[in-house]
Amino acid sequence: MTKADLVAQVAKKANLTAKAAKEAVSTVFNIIADAMKRGEKVVVTGFGTFMVRKRAARKGRNPQTGAEIQIPATKTPGFTAGKSLKRMIK
Repeated sequence: MTKADLVAQVAKKANLTAKAAKEAVSTVFNIIADAMKRGEKVVVTGFGTFMVRKRAARKGRNPQTGAEIQIPATKTPGFTAGKSLKRMIK
């Protein structure tokens, strides 16, 4: 499902115009992204939790030369599905 498909489904189920549905979906995604930029967790009860995961610095290898390189620490977005969502999928 693409974002356009999601917007179409929201418009249909909520009896909204396509423009209003697109704005609503974009707003929800922007709010989640802004909270994660601040390092906050976003918990949607029954659906899941969006969070920022931290990856520690580590050593790796350059596949072309075989030389050892240092990979810096990074932050990455993460999602953990809630119990209700897991049950629905089974």
